[in-house]
Amino acid sequence: MTQSGNHHLMNRREALLFGATASMSAALGPAALAMDNTKTAAHQQEPGNCATPKTAVANTQYGKVRGFVDGSVLTFKGVPYGQDTGGENRWLPAKPPKPWKDEYPALIYGPNCPQHLHDFSGIEQSFIQDWDDGYMGEDMLKLNVWTPSLTGKRAVMVYFHGGGFSFGSSYELPSHEGAQMARHHDIVQVSVNHRLNILGFFDLSEIGGAAYADSVNVGMTDLVASLQWVHDNIANFGGDPDRVMIYGQSGGGSKVTTLMGMPSAAGLFHRASVQSGGGGNPPSAEQSKALARQVMIELGLQPNDLASLQKMDWAKLNAAGDAAVRKVNPPMKPGMGPFSAPGMPPRAGFGPTVDGRTITVRSFNEAAPEISKNIPMLLGSVSEEGNSMRSRPTEAEWMASLTRLYGEAKAAAVAAALKKAHPKKSIRTLSYMCGGSMLNSISIRNNVVRMAKLKSDQKAAPVFTYYFTWQSPMLEDAGAWHTAELAFCFDNTKRCEQGTGNTPEAQALAKKMATAWANFARTGNPSQPGLTWTPSDPDRCQTMVWDNECRMVDDPEGEVRKILLS
Repeated sequence: MTQSGNHHLMNRREALLFGATASMSAALGPAALAMDNTKTAAHQQEPGNCATPKTAVANTQYGKVRGFVDGSVLTFKGVPYGQDTGGENRWLPAKPPKPWKDEYPALIYGPNCPQHLHDFSGIEQSFIQDWDDGYMGEDMLKLNVWTPSLTGKRAVMVYFHGGGFSFGSSYELPSHEGAQMARHHDIVQVSVNHRLNILGFFDLSEIGGAAYADSVNVGMTDLVASLQWVHDNIANFGGDPDRVMIYGQSGGGSKVTTLMGMPSAAGLFHRASVQSGGGGNPPSAEQSKALARQVMIELGLQPNDLASLQKMDWAKLNAAGDAAVRKVNPPMKPGMGPFSAPGMPPRAGFGPTVDGRTITVRSFNEAAPEISKNIPMLLGSVSEEGNSMRSRPTEAEWMASLTRLYGEAKAAAVAAALKKAHPKKSIRTLSYMCGGSMLNSISIRNNVVRMAKLKSDQKAAPVFTYYFTWQSPMLEDAGAWHTAELAFCFDNTKRCEQGTGNTPEAQALAKKMATAWANFARTGNPSQPGLTWTPSDPDRCQTMVWDNECRMVDDPEGEVRKILLS
């Protein structure tokens, strides 16, 4: 397949998002080598003046942690919120950290959950997103904190990374770094690593017995444990445990919507933002049990051989899991992705399971959960979700791709509507909005509108929607790719300058977006002086458009998204 063709191999980010509903790691081939650093303080917005004073020490319930100061921000990286998950702790609920006597050196990011890594074959894509895979290990229950001061009661923003439920980390993108939110927006910023893929979502209830009754969802109960840590400890970092916002992009958005339906997470957060994701369709308990049985067959193990599983190399486990997923699920239909219409049968994979215990509802798929009806929400997406810089289709190739997905008549209507709405965009950029990629911007707009209606219909806390359309000046035709808004809502355009150019326009937009996210964390209302953001209702779908001209618009892309629904 040539670079000019519209049929491109699934890129890693597409697979990451698809992990919200089923494991797709097999599509990525063998694991690749990681990058060689974790970019500590790289591309800071202003001079770092990094220092390690003895005053950069905070108390936790398990012991003191020693951090560092960078440009006036106190930074603590790799703080334990749970014990090592390897060996005998595999697939068990997170155990609290063992208390320590001396100061714990919270100076570098912790390891990431073992996973298939980015292959860096999409050179332009890797450049604009500036990937960093870090290092891997099963002692990954670590979180990171940035704060302006160890005293005070600031709103807390807890970010969950993307990657479906199979890949990713708290620092895979430079946009995730929280210093700017602490420095300029008076926020306590937190990010989290947790168990993923088969290490986080493998049903051992028939293999290991009652102790493993919750094994199928430990990747999610890890996140609950991290929020419990925040609740119990964040006051020692200048944060307010009664003003906690959770947010996530792509698969991180699905983590947020899942948490909103989990009884064990109730009361641990007070606002939620779901960005280019959410509303996944998790499988039933029986589907996940059947998947586990197939994994044991793939591994050639006896049905109750727990000891071998606890010792096995994670790569072998993942390979067996990939093979099992392919065998227990029917073939995927063209265009099938994480935002298939509600009512589609769920697919088995290594993500959350509706087990009737930890997870009892398909949150924001079947319904907006009652237990979080009083939680204000932000929902949104970007305009070129399907950006794959290797893909350069001609108009004929783009139309052929649309026709395969939707049929000739609907394909023609979609293309005409997109050209009418965006006369200055190239065919290549339009193909990123709606084309062969599973990251289909228009389908994701439909998902945003659908979830916003579910929330609005509860007639309780408000829902605010957005659409990020700012076009990157880097390279050509990049548009606003999946994850592009993160550089702006984290106020990190300098740190992410390979994607933003750190232009004056980018800096101005980032200040507005980061202010909106910080205001939402503080009050549940993202408005700011000069920029009122009104809640969305199902009739008008009022939406904040983030661009050089920020403005409220009723139902952006409404014409074309309704064509897909017809």
